[in-house]
Amino acid sequence: MQPAHHALLVIDVQNDFCPGGALAVSGGDTIVPGINALMAEFASVILTQDWHPAGHSSFASSHDAEPMSLMQMPYGPQVLWPDHCIQGSIGAQFHADLATDRADLMIRKGFNPAIDSYSAFFENDHTTPTGLEGYLRTRGITDLTLVGLATDFCVNFSAVDAAKLGFAVTVREDLCRAIDFDGSLTAARAGMAAAGVVLS
Repeated sequence: MQPAHHALLVIDVQNDFCPGGALAVSGGDTIVPGINALMAEFASVILTQDWHPAGHSSFASSHDAEPMSLMQMPYGPQVLWPDHCIQGSIGAQFHADLATDRADLMIRKGFNPAIDSYSAFFENDHTTPTGLEGYLRTRGITDLTLVGLATDFCVNFSAVDAAKLGFAVTVREDLCRAIDFDGSLTAARAGMAAAGVVLS
């Protein structure tokens, strides 16, 4: 059992990121049993949920653009995604086998129509907070283990932000799966390591 100051952060294990979903990550559903088992080792479990309004600015369909193309936004470059994790949709729901009852907190991100949000801590402008940091601080949590989807985007951004905020961060790569788009996984691994994230 992990000490009370060490929490498990489960990133975006949602239907749209699993096989058959709108933005499916290969093997995304295969990590669910392992994540459920790992939850038993932690007193605190937090889930994140991508939660986009229809017509979100990060959707390719909102710009008449090709999915996975790049566009400059006021906050920087943005991958334009297929429509996914739309609020209230089946795709936005957690995978049916995920043990959501273990969660102390579920935090939704990406609900601002004008800005995407990969990280559990900040929107993609890297300044607008989600409130997760304050929650962790008030509970005395200093260490985080991250699992979920996808390694090279939401897990990566969450892990790097957590490390920058001073948390001790471990990413369990065996319980993550990656999109691996145009070298994104190699870049994410390098970025996480440079930020002080432990990849295990």
